[in-house]
Formats: sequence, structure tokens, C-alpha cells
Amino acid sequence: MTQSPWVHHRNASVADDIDFEIKGQELQFLEIELDPGESAVAEAGALVWKDASIGMTTVFGDGAGGEGGFMGKLLGAGKRLVTGESLFTTVFTHNAGGKARVAFASPTPGAILPINLGEQGGCLICQKDSFLAAARGVSIGIQFQRRMMTGLFGGEGFIMQKLEGDGWVFVQMGGTVIERTLAAGEELHVDTGCLAAYTPSVDFDLVMAGGVKSVLFGGEGLFFARLRGPGKVWIQSLPFSRLAGRMLAAAGGQGGNRGEGSVLGGLGDLIGGNR
Repeated sequence: MTQSPWVHHRNASVADDIDFEIKGQELQFLEIELDPGESAVAEAGALVWKDASIGMTTVFGDGAGGEGGFMGKLLGAGKRLVTGESLFTTVFTHNAGGKARVAFASPTPGAILPINLGEQGGCLICQKDSFLAAARGVSIGIQFQRRMMTGLFGGEGFIMQKLEGDGWVFVQMGGTVIERTLAAGEELHVDTGCLAAYTPSVDFDLVMAGGVKSVLFGGEGLFFARLRGPGKVWIQSLPFSRLAGRMLAAAGGQGGNRGEGSVLGGLGDLIGGNR
């Protein structure tokens, strides 16, 4: 399905104005069309193919612009390390005339979701391994959940990515993706791993999922993510960490939700709803 082309805003946009197309159903890939001088930034290993006129450059950090010199780039790279990503990203720049295309793919089954940050207030908070690609100029940062319960029980699973800018970002989500718009005060409880992304206006916290018997015998986690509007929430039906945990268990290993869990070890599996 062809997505709408870039919509220009009243104020000058920082990110490059790119056109794109999402192809496929369950195993999707992203095709970006670049004008001369335009660039897209992507995670290492996401490339499927590119036209010969598109050059590749490995950059330190997120390639958002390089403000602040070396220390600024070092800080950007450090943020990527905290969310479990590489120190480097790859910038793809169209260096000739006409138009050229480059394609990227998600490493897991699911959906690639295009989001215009300019239409979402300039920021999106998402699972820490969600970022796939973006227009050059988008910043990839981190979002700490600072509340007491989240800090005590959320563990590393509640360090999330913060994508900021006014351009297109493309995030990878597992399984089927559902978008919910919450009214002011409207509350939604989501499995911690199934929470894919939300806008900053949404209030996030953890709440108890139920009694001890529910945790031990019901197969659910200790906590839900409690989301309170106003704002948008994106929910994924199959987090990759859950799929990986089931595969490990089926293979005779110790299955578990390490991506959604915590430094508390086995307790993290209870929190993530995988034991």
C-alpha cells in the first residue's frame, strides 16, 4: 500500500522530506525514495537493496546532525548503547540526479509502522528495539521510566527509545499492530511486552495484574502497563522476546522474556507474563 507523500509543515522541517512505500503483509519491507542530496538513516543489517547512486556512510551515534561536535556525537552513541543498539548507524545518501530507492526489512515477523513525528507532537516513545529507519534529522534517544514502582520492578525492560524530530520514522512491531486513541482520563492496561509505542502525552505507570494465584497459575505477569490518556497508543500482538522465549522453551532451554524482563532474573519472566 502506497503511503501519503511527505506533508510540509508551516515551519521549516529539520528532517529530510522523503517518500516511501511499505510492501508485503506479515513479512514487510520498507522502500524509501530519495531526491538528490536526501538521506535516510537505518540500523546496521536492515538493508535489503539500494540503487547504485545511493552511497553508504557509517556514522557515530544516530546521524541526527552532529550538533555539539564530538561530545554531542558521543552522547548520541551512548544513548544507543543504553537501549541495546550498536554505537553506529548507517546513512544512505542519494548522490546523483533524478530519484533513487533504498529498501530495508524488519528482522522479525510483524509490521513496519510509518509515523510522522511532526503530526505526533515531535516525539514518540517505543520499545527499545523498535527503530528500523528514519529520515535524516530524526534523533534517537532514551526514555527512562522514573516512577518508584517502574524503577523497582520494571528493570531494564522499561528503558525505552525516544524518537524526536519532525520527519518520518519507521518502527518495527511484532505480530499485528493496533492503534488506540485514548481520551483524557481514559485508561488502558496492556501487557508490558505488547506495549509497542505511545505519544508523550500518555501517562505511563505499572499496576498489579492481580493476586498471587493469578500470577502463578494464570500465566500472566505481575504487572500491566497502565496507560492513561490523552494520546495515542500502539499495541503489538507478538513481541519478539515472547516468541523467542517460547522457542527456547520448546527447544528444552530455559525460556523467558529477557527483552521485557528485568535484572531480577526469573521474577522478570513473571513481570513480563511469560511464566
